[in-house]
Amino acid sequence: MKWNLFSKNKNQASTPEEIENQKTREKVANYLGGGMVAVKDVIAPPAMEIDFDYVKSGGTYFRTLFVAGYPRFIGANWLAPLINFDHTLDISFHYYPAETKGILDDLRRKIAEMAATIESDLQAGRVLDPAIRTALEDASELQEQLATGIERFFQLAFYIKIPATSLEELDYITKQVEAVAGSLLLITKHATLQQEAALQSALPIFVDKLYVIRNMDTTSLATTFPFTSSELTANEGVLYGINEHNGSLVIFDRFTLENANSVVFAKSGAGKSYMVKLEALRALIFGTEIIVIDPEDEYKDLVTTIGGEYINFSQNRPSRINPFDLSGVYEEGENEL
Repeated sequence: MKWNLFSKNKNQASTPEEIENQKTREKVANYLGGGMVAVKDVIAPPAMEIDFDYVKSGGTYFRTLFVAGYPRFIGANWLAPLINFDHTLDISFHYYPAETKGILDDLRRKIAEMAATIESDLQAGRVLDPAIRTALEDASELQEQLATGIERFFQLAFYIKIPATSLEELDYITKQVEAVAGSLLLITKHATLQQEAALQSALPIFVDKLYVIRNMDTTSLATTFPFTSSELTANEGVLYGINEHNGSLVIFDRFTLENANSVVFAKSGAGKSYMVKLEALRALIFGTEIIVIDPEDEYKDLVTTIGGEYINFSQNRPSRINPFDLSGVYEEGENEL
């Protein structure tokens, strides 16, 4: 249906009354046009429910946790149990570089305060607090590394967004995530009454509305690099499946290997034929020439669909194979008598 809201052209409006009517019609047209479906209307959820401890977007529940405490000593790939968690998680890191001069001034003041506290305890005959002594050693070491340029100073915000299809599943997965984080000596907290801001902070839009930060040097920050799990992906090749350990894609070109032969073993009905047919179709995209010996006519429909050539060999067929016919394609070291 087409709406014709203009009875006259713009240039035909002459009297003040006609001009006013024309402006009214333009407003109505703009109003009706503004109600038409746009891209945002298509991708937006039908509704959102914001609770104090979760956000429901359409039929999916989300809960965001922020990390408030970190272990004193960490090593490479220490976040692997959380990154390879057996459930979909959205992990967000926000890195903020800090000015070294201001950090050195703060460290100098903090070191003086802790040294004065230890000196006061010694004079009073009190037992030294081991936490203060440890903190003083760490601060002195960091001050030396920053001053010599060995390390730089950063601030890190770490958020974990958990999706689920029901509130019960959300609570169950949250407990599992908190248990795994606790095993890594991470202290996680619910973003209570701030779930909307936490959800936005965990989205890939470079916005941090919670700003729960932790000071870190370069070495410590490098250990939080998330892409450390094993990958089975090459720069080119055919998609074979999904890595069950981390959900990454398995892509490689077996013709680039020293030996490109492969054998498929599986029980009956496991999908051997489907896997081989899918590999053949994806290899065709890269210009691979494929010849299939098909004694049971399993590939006939596939060949017909993609426009290939299906040759039927039998005693009653005109097609024959001449074993004495040499290939017309010459390759060095091949096809030689």
